[in-house]
Order: sequence, then C-alpha cells, then structure tokens
Amino acid sequence: MMNRRDFLKLACFSVVGTPARSVFDRLTGKDIAGPTKEGQPKWAMVVDLKMCASKPGCRDCVDACHSIHNVPAFNNPKDEVKWVWTDSYKNIFPEQSHRFVSVEVQTRPVLILCNHCENPPCVKVCPTRATFRREDGIVMMDYHRCIGCRYCMAACPYGARSFNWKDPRPFIKKIKEDFPTRTKGVVEKCSFCEERLAKGLKPACVEACTTKALTFGDLNEPNSQVRNLLASKPNIRRKAYLGTEPKVFYLE
Repeated sequence: MMNRRDFLKLACFSVVGTPARSVFDRLTGKDIAGPTKEGQPKWAMVVDLKMCASKPGCRDCVDACHSIHNVPAFNNPKDEVKWVWTDSYKNIFPEQSHRFVSVEVQTRPVLILCNHCENPPCVKVCPTRATFRREDGIVMMDYHRCIGCRYCMAACPYGARSFNWKDPRPFIKKIKEDFPTRTKGVVEKCSFCEERLAKGLKPACVEACTTKALTFGDLNEPNSQVRNLLASKPNIRRKAYLGTEPKVFYLE
C-alpha cells in the first residue's frame, strides 16, 4: 500500500502537473465519462418495495451477490463488508417519511446497493482514479489502484462502499475462483455484476430474487422493462435532490 508521503506526492503532482482546466473539469465531474456511443446501454435497477417486502426475512439476493463476489463475512459491524443489504424505509427515505405514513411502510425493508450515479461524487474525489465510471453508467473499482484513502467513502452520500480493515480472504466461506478476492486496505462495492452482463446474464441479485421485486435493464431502450415500469408506476430515488442522478429506482 502507498505510504502517506508517497500519497501526498501523488496528490501534489495531480494538481501541479495538470492543467488548471483539466483539474476543474475533474472536480466538476465533466471528465467522468465521454459522450454515450450510439447503441450504448445505460444500465439501471428497479426495486419494487411491496414485492420485496412480501417475503419477510428474505436474503436470497444478498446471499447470491455476496457468494459469487467473494464478499467476506466478518460477523461484526466494525469490519462489515457489504455489496447489497437492507434497511428500513424510514432510515433510507427520511425525506419521504412523516407521522402520517403507516408503520408498515416505515418499517418496510429497502434493498440498498451502489446507485451507479450519472454524476458520482466518489469518482471526482479519487486521487488515483481507482474508481471510475464506464460509458454504460456502471461505477467501477480497480482494486489494484486503490490506496485506501477512503475519500470515495466520505464522498458517497449513500454509504454504498465498504473498506477492508483486515485481510478478507480468511473470512470467505468458499472462494469463487472466477472472481478476484480483495486485500486489506482497499474499498469495494456493488458492480451491477458487470462480469455477468459481459456474458449476457442478469445481475446475480436479480436472478436470485424469488419475489420478482428486482428488474434490471437499459434506460436507453424505450421499450425495455425498466422504462415501462418507470413510466407506468410512481417511483422514487435516494437523495435525488443532490444531483447525483442515481440509477437505482424504487417503486412505491
């Protein structure tokens, strides 16, 4: 891992050795991704909150995601690493909650994952570009370039990133050889199962969901299932007022 002195050198070089306009564009997010190519998909997830809550205690999507991506199980909040998880509606959508909302809705479980924002603040602050946004909208992590500064974690308004405080590999029940394990001192998060998309497969969480609460698809395709759902049913996004343009939508 890069030590503090080397990190400061890199930070200084990135400012001093880069044209002012380039620095400005990076800080404002203007160089996060180039223009979308013709025919390029824009991936998004739609979560039906009522359908998700129809099977109390269900962890099918969480277990499937964590299993194929070698997510460690530390079994304590301090070291916890999570790609997909749930929390209550009132905690995730406090701006939508008020005293007239029913207890059932307030306590309804909400599935949480990286929002793969159109304007991701995590990408703007990463000094090594270990986190970056692809043209299809997926916000990625390059584990080899991550120096563990955790700037991305501080910048993410959704708490969607986890840090490996210790070597995660001893805490993986069964390592899947076809997906890379991480090391101590790096950040990780949901990747929209980009490795499965490359094979024409759905994200693992969507495939494992027995309640059919999860829908994944291309926002650039007018007749896609995600577009039809968003056009026909009321939906909300987490902290959309921040201008991050989340790509995870929730049907109420």
